[in-house]
Amino acid sequence: MRAARSEFKHIRFQIFNYAAHISLDHPPYNVLSIPLMEELANAIEGLNGDGNIKCIVLDSTSPKAFSAGISLEDSRQNRVFQTLEAFTRVFQSIAEISKPLVVAVNGPAIGAGSELVAFGDVVIATPNARFAQPEVKMGVFPPFAAVMLPALIGPKKAYELILTGQSLTAEEAQSLGFVNQVVPEADLPRAVASMVERIGAFSAPVLEMTKAAIASSVGVPLHLALKQSQNIYLNQLMDLEDVQEGLRARLEQRKPVWKNK
Repeated sequence: MRAARSEFKHIRFQIFNYAAHISLDHPPYNVLSIPLMEELANAIEGLNGDGNIKCIVLDSTSPKAFSAGISLEDSRQNRVFQTLEAFTRVFQSIAEISKPLVVAVNGPAIGAGSELVAFGDVVIATPNARFAQPEVKMGVFPPFAAVMLPALIGPKKAYELILTGQSLTAEEAQSLGFVNQVVPEADLPRAVASMVERIGAFSAPVLEMTKAAIASSVGVPLHLALKQSQNIYLNQLMDLEDVQEGLRARLEQRKPVWKNK
């Protein structure tokens, strides 16, 4: 285990074996202030090039909320540009690192907090979780959810949720494909650890390239998506030592020994 980074004030950051654990730590409701979002982006960007990290886990230290979204102060007209810039940087850091992101939600995720959950590749929630985009009630709209939700849950449901500000329970979110698993609160750490262990059984660069191939296909015409996937497969994946190790291990009927390169 690596020590937590002392420069972070609004998040907790630790590395256990092959997983980076990032916890929102801005009590009581983990409001996404600009400083918090800058720390979150810094933590994720700092994992670039670390071939030993196979996945990232994002959760919250607060029992009251995963995140209540953007602070009112940072939503004001004179600060909204900097706020959107900070949140865009978080999104880009997650997209560009290509490491699988597991999000654990044990409380409300509201507004930008719900958008942050949407960035997760695997989302595990408890019945305490609730998801909502209430921005319309404040006379604005959620810019990231307006783009992401139609792809995640379909345009009809996205229209309904964004235009009415209606919230979703964890079970409803699971039925729409926004959440992967709903588990009792007491089982959340075990469920997250199990998911991390399953992901961690594989080669880090293979996982990254697999995520990149999936991400590059979203919203792209089939012929272009296939071309991009084949390009990653032939020009990046085939250069890995772990590809050859995986094939040898299968032929020799043994467990692969990944070098993560």
